[in-house]
Amino acid sequence: MLKRVSMIIRIALPLFVSAVFLDSLRFKFTNAPETQEIFGRLDGWASSLGAPGLFAHTGLFSQYVIGTAELFASALILAGLFPALRRLQALGSLIGVAVMTGAISFHLFTPLGIDPNNDGGGLFYAAIGVWISCIALLVLNRSSLLGLGSGLLSAFNENAAGGSAGNGGAAAKR
Repeated sequence: MLKRVSMIIRIALPLFVSAVFLDSLRFKFTNAPETQEIFGRLDGWASSLGAPGLFAHTGLFSQYVIGTAELFASALILAGLFPALRRLQALGSLIGVAVMTGAISFHLFTPLGIDPNNDGGGLFYAAIGVWISCIALLVLNRSSLLGLGSGLLSAFNENAAGGSAGNGGAAAKR
């Protein structure tokens, strides 16, 4: 019974997260009025702090940049439904946690507020649901995440060691 519940959770959480992320893309990538309101309000707030354009169309945190991160997170999370690609789900979940941590923080700590589109806070509560779901996916895939992290660490160590050894000892001659 527990194994069946675990399998359902491992399928339901990625589908929920991806559905929310992918649904939001139609607003972000079409420059919908709701998106203009949110990112315009955030850009006005950033401007008041001396960082104009941060959330504008070409800004570092524009709707297109955030939407692209959500698209990549969704693709990785869905690919992770295949057991051989489980590490990708962990990576996508990590991206999802980062994006949703930003979204929740901006709703709570900026003039954006919890209900910027007068939808009863639905957008904010969806962000919380996705954030919790991504954290749950990270916990479920913690061994994959650790494997991914150790793989990256060993790759960086090999590059660091190979970079100095692979140059014919030029660094030692200097």
